[in-house]
Amino acid sequence: MPWYAWLILLVAIGSIVGGLMVLRQSAQKVELTPEELKRVHERNADMDAKEARER
Repeated sequence: MPWYAWLILLVAIGSIVGGLMVLRQSAQKVELTPEELKRVHERNADMDAKEARER
């Protein structure tokens, strides 16, 4: 491959990895209240039961 193809490939891979690293650093943990966490657990249990019935 010519040198410019390697350069384009390197820039593309670098931009993908760089974008993923920026996304990872800017991610923030979502703090839920106990009430919201309880609703999430109930909804997950309902969906699990619904999927089990459908199988």
